[in-house]
Amino acid sequence: MNSSNFLEMLPLNNIARYSRGQSRDGVSFTGYPRQHPSEKGKLILVCDPLGPGPTVLEFKLEDVLFVEEIPSAVTEAGEGVPLVKLWIRRGAHGVILEPFEVNDQVQFTAKIKEMRERISQSQSQASL
Repeated sequence: MNSSNFLEMLPLNNIARYSRGQSRDGVSFTGYPRQHPSEKGKLILVCDPLGPGPTVLEFKLEDVLFVEEIPSAVTEAGEGVPLVKLWIRRGAHGVILEPFEVNDQVQFTAKIKEMRERISQSQSQASL
């Protein structure tokens, strides 16, 4: 399912197309949207889908305030990856889905700091 079809499936009574300017009530996240595989009330957003370590975020659809389609990313093979900027309600709860290697001990505090930095960089680049 491409992102345009998925965006059309979102409940439009709660979500409006973005109308430029920064939303005071929301925080923007940029990436490739996917329908949640098991929960219809949620979506998956793959941030930096073509980068070396994409971050996968999960949000409730009811927390999406605005959707802005932005230019697609292009793979080395020339395939387009449709991207969107989602404005998520400030104060909402999201989930970071992060793979890790099973080892003796997982250092979660270091991973959390690294994830926050990656997401912050992604948001900074998206606002340019």
